Amino acid sequence: MKQIDARGYACPMPVIMVQKEVKASAPAELQVLVDDKCAVENLTRFGESQGYTVTWQEVGDEFELVLKK
Repeated sequence: MKQIDARGYACPMPVIMVQKEVKASAPAELQVLVDDKCAVENLTRFGESQGYTVTWQEVGDEFELVLKK
């Protein structure tokens, strides 16, 4: 599974990072690490708009999202 570490970045950077990866390799499964609740909401919207099922969990002060086709 491809992983993107977007911790430390404020929106819209995490969305842009995921957008570039989706465009470049169209992964079937992608894990994204963020530390901003706003990024979780924006990445969920973006992932669903691209046909992914998005799940996430809070891990301490961070969030782990998994986008699956």
